[in-house]
Amino acid sequence: MEKQYLIDEMGLSESWRIFRIMGEFVEGVEEMHDVGPAVSIFGSARITADNPYYQDAVKISGMLAENGFAVITGGGGGIMEAANKGAAEKNGKSVGLNIVLPMEQKPNPYSNIKVEFNYFFVRKVMFVKYAMAYVILPGGFGTLDELFEAVTLIQTKRVKPLPVILFGSEYWGGLVEWIKSRLLEGKFISPRDLDIIKLTDDPEEVLHIVQSVHALVS
Repeated sequence: MEKQYLIDEMGLSESWRIFRIMGEFVEGVEEMHDVGPAVSIFGSARITADNPYYQDAVKISGMLAENGFAVITGGGGGIMEAANKGAAEKNGKSVGLNIVLPMEQKPNPYSNIKVEFNYFFVRKVMFVKYAMAYVILPGGFGTLDELFEAVTLIQTKRVKPLPVILFGSEYWGGLVEWIKSRLLEGKFISPRDLDIIKLTDDPEEVLHIVQSVHALVS
């Protein structure tokens, strides 16, 4: 897989790579346009099934599915697997937007709508375009990337103002305090920018926030 991935990328001219990118956008839109109201859930691929956050992701996504919301993940393991599992177990739409990487990510078996991408930025568009809320569970650099991309797009009004829900105050609390003490006090952001982020430990509150947003936009 790694060798073929590198050959495919190196063998494409810049012009032909543009067509490949366009093709990924077309495929993504065709697969996702009927997904309905949806929530994108992010988190570490390294979290195992015995981790409490894995169980939280199963519960959150199950509750969302029971209430008519599709669940969108990156399609891999860990939190992504848990979220797809929770939605699938409740017979909901369980979307996995898998990324082809040289040395990792295998799609999990719980997504009943699967789309595969070679380009991170195309995949990111799908996460944002079809979601009405973003739920961020503990994760690493990739999760932080998704978190701050979503916040920046909302802050700059490039997308509609949707909630970014940080689940797990023990994990995210320090980051939120740093944002307040460094970014807000340093006047790098406005007080209203903090309203984009919601911090909670309660799956019921996640559902309530999503339902409140859905009521406003529907």
